[in-house]
Parts: sequence; C-alpha cells; structure tokens
Amino acid sequence: MAYLLPSEFVTKMVDAGESKIFMSTRDTIIRAYMAGAILALAAVFAVTASVQTGYPLIGAILFPVGFVMLYLLGFDLLTGVFVLTPLALIDKRPGVTVKGILRNWGLVFVGNFLGAFTVAVFMAIVFTFGFAAEPDKVGTIIAGIGEKRTLGYAEFGAAGMLTVFIRAVMCNWMVSTGVVGAMISTSVSGKVIAMWMPIMVFFAMGFEHSIVNMFLFPSALIMGGNFSIMDYLIWNELPVVLGNLVGGLAFTGLTLYSTHIKTAPKRSMR
Repeated sequence: MAYLLPSEFVTKMVDAGESKIFMSTRDTIIRAYMAGAILALAAVFAVTASVQTGYPLIGAILFPVGFVMLYLLGFDLLTGVFVLTPLALIDKRPGVTVKGILRNWGLVFVGNFLGAFTVAVFMAIVFTFGFAAEPDKVGTIIAGIGEKRTLGYAEFGAAGMLTVFIRAVMCNWMVSTGVVGAMISTSVSGKVIAMWMPIMVFFAMGFEHSIVNMFLFPSALIMGGNFSIMDYLIWNELPVVLGNLVGGLAFTGLTLYSTHIKTAPKRSMR
C-alpha cells in the first residue's frame, strides 16, 4: 500500500495548501467546478441505489466513489481547502496570507456551487422527463430531503440551528479525514481504501456536507420543493459551511499538524 508516515503526509498537506493558495483563478474555478459536479453525481448515484435496494446503507457504501474520483483527478472541494490552506499560513510559508486563503475559499465555493448546480438542473430534467411530468421516485425523495433539512431544522429554532451546525462539524471531521487519506499512500489502491472509509461514515450518518447540499437543495427547489431559497441559505447552507470549516480545521488539520509537525518535546525520565 506504500504507506507514508504521519510526519510525511502532514507535510504533504501543508505543501498542498500552499500550492492551492497560489493557483491561478482559472485553474481553481475549473477544478472546483468539476469537483462539485462529480460529487453531485455521486449523491444521485447513492440516493438511487438506496431507493432501488431499499437499504440506505448501500447508498453510503457506494457514495465514496465520487469523492475518490474527484481527488484522484486533482479536483478541489471547499471542505478540503478549509483544512489544507490554513496550515500553510500556520506553517509561515512565504507569501501566504489570510487574504490569499479567503480568495481561494471564495473561488472554490463559487466553482463547487456552479458544478453542483449544473448537475441539479440536469437531474431535474431527467427526474421530470424535461419538466413534462411529476418527479420520479428518486426526484421526490430528493425534494423531501430539501424540506426536511431546512424546515425541519427551522421548526426547532435555536436547537435546530445547533443541530445542523454540529452535524456539519462532524461531517467535515470525516470528510477531511478522507482528504488526508488521499495523501497517506502513494498507490492508487491505498489512496482509495484510505479515502473510502471516512466518507462512507459521513454519508451513512446523514451528516451535513455543504457541497452535496449545493446539489440537493437547488434540485429540490427546481422540482417544486416546499421551501424557499432563504430557508435553504439560513437553515442549511450558511451554518453548514461554517460547521464544515470548524470540523475540518479543528479536528483534522490542526490536530495532525500540532502533533506530527509541531511535536511537543519528549518527556525527560529524570
């Protein structure tokens, strides 16, 4: 499997974060667009498999195929750059600034949304036979997810907002672990295995992923979901983006960096 030691793959994380900050606007948007589109297709695939088999776990087992594809192709998700780019700043890499990090996040957000939205439109056409019929079974379920994860949270007020935030934190704890998994091995099979496990956990647990939601909610709205754009933004996308940032950076990026790069002095036996 060609496993790398933690100190080696964490250094690769910092290197990757630095390279993304200095990437051209064109390349950043293209890579983010393709990542959003591929992850959206994987979400459709997972929901379809769950509906066809009647077992949601099947969808969770299959969903990581999209994540694996996009990272092997070198594309970028917002949830990934949330973890990697701040490490380059903390490591004091030359030329890395907060402005550069925020620029990268903004471009990746736009690219991810455009890619996911493209697939949302395409799949809405497929689900409704070009808007000539009511959504099929998969489309109806996706529309229901949109309502449940907006109005369902809003029903509980502040407690609902706390719930969506924590589900987003736990989501990117797992997803960012998958991002790291792509760097743990130098072989394709090793990368796939290391990425697959945490992504399967996140999807099976129903945690909140901002880019997957960029597909689910616009798709549901296009097909007549009973919630508004403001419901989607306030009760899902915005708190989920914030939760994804906290979860990935706090529980994956900073913990790995602090213990494998900035290792504390060894204890003296005297």
